[in-house]
Amino acid sequence: MLGALLWAVGRSVFVFLAFALLAAFVSPLIFPRSIPAAEAQRRSAADGRAIVYWRPGCPFCMRLRTVLGVTSRRAYWVDIWKDPEGAAAVRAVADGNETVPTVILAGTPHVNPDPLWLRKRLRAG
Repeated sequence: MLGALLWAVGRSVFVFLAFALLAAFVSPLIFPRSIPAAEAQRRSAADGRAIVYWRPGCPFCMRLRTVLGVTSRRAYWVDIWKDPEGAAAVRAVADGNETVPTVILAGTPHVNPDPLWLRKRLRAG
């Protein structure tokens, strides 16, 4: 009887932790604060940081953000669903599509870049 009770409690704790991790992973809070495209472009021109165009719910954006880890703070993030100018910037370099993540690094656009490659570039400065 006690074994069955412990099994049920253990399973409940496991399910709770699994859902908590899933909620944290898909939360929009996992991304750095988004700024408008115009501000990101102005700041990037001044300090040379990359601009990452993304949108909530995009699994490729989640993957990029997860792989970048704390390095993601070395880029400006623009949510294309909140910023029409950001969406237009993505369409301009992605054959008219809103393909994200799109990264502008040193003035060169990279559509859905390899996260490890980008992390290496961001760490290099």
